[in-house]
Amino acid sequence: MFSGIVEEAAKVVAINRDMGNLNLTMECSFTNELKIDQSVAHNGVCLTVINIEGNRYTVTAIQETLDRSNLGDLKVGDLVNLERSMMMNGRLDGHIVQGHVDQTAVCKDVKEADGSYYFTFEYDFNQEMAKNGYMTVEKGSVTVNGVSLTVCNSKDNSFQVAIIPYTLQHTNFCRIEKGTKVNLEFDIIGKYISKMMKY
Repeated sequence: MFSGIVEEAAKVVAINRDMGNLNLTMECSFTNELKIDQSVAHNGVCLTVINIEGNRYTVTAIQETLDRSNLGDLKVGDLVNLERSMMMNGRLDGHIVQGHVDQTAVCKDVKEADGSYYFTFEYDFNQEMAKNGYMTVEKGSVTVNGVSLTVCNSKDNSFQVAIIPYTLQHTNFCRIEKGTKVNLEFDIIGKYISKMMKY
């Protein structure tokens, strides 16, 4: 369980294919606090730590994860948003995030707005999935590359988010531009409500 509050945008230092799996090696400031078998969100995808060496650690993404996320597009040197699992005795500063990415979206526009930025994202809309809560709502929550954000200008297949300078500087939003693919996780509460309304 995560909150969507990114701890660090860390660099990918190695990528290795192992049949259908992808091993990602990251370099980050809190590697010495990690343990084997610990869960860490990578661009919003919950992955398990399988190896630790110095200030580097490795996780594995299976094909299902690669099909639903942007992790398969990563290159050495790319920045990945990292968040360790939520501590149950702490504040929930973002929203409830599972680390189970639903699908990807593409950045369609970035506009500067008096020191902040508006990012517009477009995703493949499926009416049946939308009925199950896979959608955005005005002023609702959405996770983009693991970042908990508030939705504005919600449409059937697109939405905007406002990014403050701090978030831009401390996440990989600093590298998102028109055409960049990002990971989406829709709000789990919305999914449950949509499901319950069917019965």
